[in-house]
Amino acid sequence: MNGSRIADYQEAIRQLPDRSWRREDLLIPTLLMETENSLELYYAPYDYINTAAKVMIVGITPGFTQMSLSLRQAKDDLMAGVPHADIDRRAKAVASFAGSMRVNLIAMLNELQLHALLGIDDSGELFGGHAELLHTTSVIRYPLFNKGDNYTGHQPKMLSSPLIRRYALADFAEQLSAVPDAVIIPLGKSVSDVLRRIAEDEPAGGEALLNRCLLDFPHPSGANGHRKKQFDALKDRHKIILRRWLDN
Repeated sequence: MNGSRIADYQEAIRQLPDRSWRREDLLIPTLLMETENSLELYYAPYDYINTAAKVMIVGITPGFTQMSLSLRQAKDDLMAGVPHADIDRRAKAVASFAGSMRVNLIAMLNELQLHALLGIDDSGELFGGHAELLHTTSVIRYPLFNKGDNYTGHQPKMLSSPLIRRYALADFAEQLSAVPDAVIIPLGKSVSDVLRRIAEDEPAGGEALLNRCLLDFPHPSGANGHRKKQFDALKDRHKIILRRWLDN
């Protein structure tokens, strides 16, 4: 698993313009990590791993909004002389699932009574005063774009791409092992399918992995018009998993 890469990209981040960023400001050669056909993987400071977390929330890949927020925080911190060891953590806290998606996600977690099981007042505190309980990540750790648009997990299908498969079945799988005590909340079917595939590849620990997953938890994006119906259909099952994993 890679450690922090902030030192490798600090000069590129320092040179980002001092204004609101458009895609052409961030999707630049100095932040480009890898390409595959129409896929482009860019750097953003998402390397921090909270190994002591009790909850792990997993997306597909950071989108442009999250990329922009994390790099803005990293640039401010670099200019202020914040130690490199703290920059990834601070940038990730600001950016992870930011915007309306975070609002929707918190409401869903509260409905599952996650906050009560954790002994906190509201699930929103996972993104604030009780961030020590949370690890956020994505199947593809860094921002991935397809023809300049946010990659959504469909074109190409996640495990049909060698680049995506490497991040999903190696880098992401290592993160799962590094945060062993967390219940896993995968956002959307694509993420759940990757977890099932990892479990198949690890027969000894596969069942244990799936036992701590809220499989088929709906993606909280406002664009998911079936979110409420999907959530309600699995709510009771997910509550049972949360109680079994956290109520001790």
